[in-house]
Amino acid sequence: MHENFGVRKLFDVQLALGAVPIEQVEIPTKTRDELPPILAALQWVFITPEVNSEVFAVLESIQPAGTKSTGRPGMDLWQILVLGVVRLSLDCNYDRLHYISNYDSLVRQLLGQPAFDMTLEFSLTSLKENLPLLTEERLAQINAIIARHGRQTLQKKNEEAHQIKVDSYVLETNVHFPTDLNLAWDAARKIIDLTSRLAADLGLPGWRKKAHWKTSIKTPMRNCSRASKSGGANKQERIIEAATAYLAKLYQLEEKFCATLQEFKKHPLSLLQLCEIEAIENWQDLLIKHIFLISDRLLEGRKIPAGEKLYSLFEQHTEWVTKGKSRPNVELGRRLLIATDQYHLIHDYKVMTGGDECAEVIPLTDRLLNTLPAGGLQSISFDRGFSSIENRELLELEIPTVIMPKKGKLSQADRERQRRKKWRKLANAHSAVESNINALEHHGLNRCPDKSEQGYKRYVGLGVLSYNLHRIGVHLQEKERAQQRIRSRAA
Repeated sequence: MHENFGVRKLFDVQLALGAVPIEQVEIPTKTRDELPPILAALQWVFITPEVNSEVFAVLESIQPAGTKSTGRPGMDLWQILVLGVVRLSLDCNYDRLHYISNYDSLVRQLLGQPAFDMTLEFSLTSLKENLPLLTEERLAQINAIIARHGRQTLQKKNEEAHQIKVDSYVLETNVHFPTDLNLAWDAARKIIDLTSRLAADLGLPGWRKKAHWKTSIKTPMRNCSRASKSGGANKQERIIEAATAYLAKLYQLEEKFCATLQEFKKHPLSLLQLCEIEAIENWQDLLIKHIFLISDRLLEGRKIPAGEKLYSLFEQHTEWVTKGKSRPNVELGRRLLIATDQYHLIHDYKVMTGGDECAEVIPLTDRLLNTLPAGGLQSISFDRGFSSIENRELLELEIPTVIMPKKGKLSQADRERQRRKKWRKLANAHSAVESNINALEHHGLNRCPDKSEQGYKRYVGLGVLSYNLHRIGVHLQEKERAQQRIRSRAA
C-alpha cells in the first residue's frame, strides 16, 4: 500500500536556494558522537561512483513500473535511505527522528535541504509511511553492496581472503512477559475496544460500560495470577477458585460478543466494517484458545506443550529462546544469525526460525560462497552450538580452514586438529564476533519496536546497514584526521 505515492526521484538534482551540495558537506571529525561517522559513510556512498550506481539501482526499484503520480508529497529515495539509517544508528524513535530530520542542520544538508530553511518540512506521518518502503529484500541487496565496497576501503592489501566468524544472538520483540492469564486478558480487551467502537458506529446499545467490563475482567485475572505466585496453605484450592472466577468472566464476554455479532450481521455493512468484524473474530479465536489453555493448566493440571503456546498475541512470530545463560535465562524474540569478517563488516545475516543452529551452517556457507569472490573465503569459525561432524566435513571440502569446536569428549584426531597453531589463532579470534553483536545492540538491534514479522525483518536490515556504515565511517574519519594532522604540520 506504500508504493502508490507516485513517481519518486532519487534526489533533487536542482538544489533548493541555500542548500549545500552533498559532496561538499563538511562532516566534523573532532567528536565522539555516533552520528558523524554514519553521515561520513553516507556521503561516501553518494560520492563514490561504483557504490552510488549500485545502491541507487536498488533504490530505484522502490518505484514499481507503470504507476502514476497521485500528487501526494513523498520523500526522495535518498532521503528515505538516509533517515532510515539515522534512525537505527541513534536507536531513536520516530518522534526524535522527526526532530532530527527538521532541526539537525548537518542531517538536513546531507538530505539535500537548506540547513535552516523549513521550506520542506518532513511530517511525522510522512516518515512513518515512507521509511517502510525499504523492504527486507532491498536492504539485503544494499547491505551486500556496502559490505563488498566497504571491505575494499578497509582492507590493508588487495584481494585479501575473508576470515568469517559466525554467531547468533536474540533480538527481542517488543512484548510483555507472556502467561496464558495475561494473554487471555490481551484478547479480551481488544474484543471490548473493537466491538464497542463498531457498535457505536452502527448505533447499537450494550457496550456503553466498556470500562466496567475491562475492570471486571482484569481484577479476577490479577487475583488468579496472585494466587498462582503466592504460597501458603490450600494453595491449589485458591488457584482453582480464582481461575474459575476469571474463566466465568471470560465466558460472559465471549457470549456477549457472540450476541452482538448477530446484531452486526443484521445491518448493511461496508467493506471496512466487514474487515473490522473479521479482525474481532480473530481476537475471539485467540480468547477461546487461551480459555482452554487456562482451564487445562489450572483446573485439569495438564502440562501445556510448547507447540500449543503463543508468546504474544500482537507479535505472534515471537519465540521463547533459552540459550543456557544465567542472566537472562529466557529471551523473547528471534535469533539473529550474523557472519562478520576480520574487518568486522557483516557479510550475511538471517532471522532464524527455531533454535537449530546446526541446520543453518550449510545454507549460510552456500550464501557466502555465492556472494564472495571465488576462492576468497579462507576460513570460517563457529562456536560449539553450531558443531556437527557432518557439517565440518562438508565445509572442509570448500574452505581451507574450518573452526568448529567439537561437542563432548575429543578423540585423538580432534585434539591434534584443535592444537594446530593456525586453528588456535583463528579460534581465539572468533570471540571478536561478540563485540560485533554488542555494537549491533547499540545500533538498535537489542529490541525491535516495529510491528509485525515483516517490520521486524526490515528493522534488522536497517540495523545491519547502519552498523556496516558506522564501521566504514569510523575508518573514513580516522583517515581524514590523519590527513588533517599532515596538513597542519606542513603549514
